[in-house]
Amino acid sequence: MRKDKKQVIGDEIGDAQIKLFLDFEPVDATSPSLHKLIKAYRGLRVDDFERFLGFFKQAGYDLDGKDEHGNSFVELIKDQRNSQEYIELVNKSRG
Repeated sequence: MRKDKKQVIGDEIGDAQIKLFLDFEPVDATSPSLHKLIKAYRGLRVDDFERFLGFFKQAGYDLDGKDEHGNSFVELIKDQRNSQEYIELVNKSRG
């Protein structure tokens, strides 16, 4: 593959599919906002996650939602191997 070409794995997904991640609801004391962020983080590529954050904020959800132990999204994923780009996107979305 040429160096100037970005490898795309899987099919492109549309806005409607990305917005489906806003429908997930927690079954424990985790805030709905945090639950939606975690589901999107686990299920979306970085570019799609960035689009998701726009819909997330537009819907009025909180980027600082906590789980039952008081941990935020960034605190929960910061030690994971590929989390840095996602964390940067969340911080950028905060403004």
